[in-house]
Amino acid sequence: MTSYRYPLGPVRSLNELFPAAKYANKSLNLKKYADVIQHYTKNSLVADRITGVEQIKVTQENGNYFVELIGTASQDSLKIFGDRHQAIFDAKNARKAIRGKRLMERFGVWNPMNHYSVNKNPADGTSKWTLFPPLGLNVIGQKGLLLLHYPPWAVLQAGTFENAMTMQRWGRMLTAAGVPDDEVDLYKTFIDVNPVAAPGSGESEYPNDYMPIMMASAFFDGNEDRDYIKSMLELYLTPPGWPEDSKYTLPLLICGSPLYDPQAPGWFRTAYTDILPTLKGESSGVPYSIPLVDVMQTGKFKVRPDSKRETPYLIGNHMIAAGVTGKCTKDASQIPDIRQYEAQDLVAATFLKLYTENPNLEPEDAKAQACKRWYGNETGIGAPAPPDPNDALTLCALAQMDLFFTPNPPSPTYNFKEACKRCQEAKEKNNPCGDPIGPTDPRKLSC
Repeated sequence: MTSYRYPLGPVRSLNELFPAAKYANKSLNLKKYADVIQHYTKNSLVADRITGVEQIKVTQENGNYFVELIGTASQDSLKIFGDRHQAIFDAKNARKAIRGKRLMERFGVWNPMNHYSVNKNPADGTSKWTLFPPLGLNVIGQKGLLLLHYPPWAVLQAGTFENAMTMQRWGRMLTAAGVPDDEVDLYKTFIDVNPVAAPGSGESEYPNDYMPIMMASAFFDGNEDRDYIKSMLELYLTPPGWPEDSKYTLPLLICGSPLYDPQAPGWFRTAYTDILPTLKGESSGVPYSIPLVDVMQTGKFKVRPDSKRETPYLIGNHMIAAGVTGKCTKDASQIPDIRQYEAQDLVAATFLKLYTENPNLEPEDAKAQACKRWYGNETGIGAPAPPDPNDALTLCALAQMDLFFTPNPPSPTYNFKEACKRCQEAKEKNNPCGDPIGPTDPRKLSC
């Protein structure tokens, strides 16, 4: 048997970064904070595909939580995991979120709907906010990183992202892009620009969306003592063992658009204004230069001026946007048309996969390759027209799964195999909006 014991951090701080046990579903049998830490540590070990850990002990000693991993896993693997796990929650990284929370409390903007309901979901109850950094996700095994606004109270209750609709849909995109089933979870780790769990879902979060674009800039970025977002990006983009001769870090997908959850691209725009492409022109004799963060935009940047490597990035949609705002329209070249959504999201998933195959790929080349596959051109402009019939069928099937939804339990009406069959039987093959497989729900149609 091998073991590795390490301090995770001060009890007082970690009790703010991990959710209270009372919020978890009773079936998880979590009674105290130590149980919660143990639970999410186990999930991270599974996500990182570290096997042979038979016991996880979480204890308190001298005001700190200690984690001990015991089992048949190699000493090296336990040490690498434990050292990075400790770094995530140290004062230079996740604990900076606490400083952001304190500032929000000082200004009276922390959970402004406290004691009131903000949606009709009985499971959510009254509005509750709690800090929620990346818990139960990859610690060392990630192959790409996501930056988005994703405050899921339901995930906190379930204690896992496994059944979250957003991550299930993203998993389908990754599989369609060619990521092996046993590696899909290595592309789901994300940094939340507002690391706060709050009640909300794809249809109900906007009544509770007191998390505007400026929230990330004001409370989770700024001076060195509270630049949570940049600190976490720097840490997660370069996992342990990253080759010294690598030109770039891991690739970053920045998720959000004007139609759905624009917070992450909005923060990126304000944080890196000087390196972004611009729209230049003149209006009434006055010149303008507008920094851009458009979906499908790609490039590279340094998280901090002194960062060792540049990071290749792509702006994408929020993973659940297609299911919430996607519909059949007369113009498949523009969102919210469901065909455009699917193609853009498949490009995003393919972009990440390509970096696993070639970590030094130029971001423009990665985008061009991905667009060629899903659009039939290298720019991603126009209606998607995948050259491979199998890809055309896949795009149609994924669109069908997003167009038809069963609320209880929340899930696509058709599985992938059933959706493929429908697409093959359509009058216009592989057109998810055509007769007789197109939606009739007016919410999924647009003139």
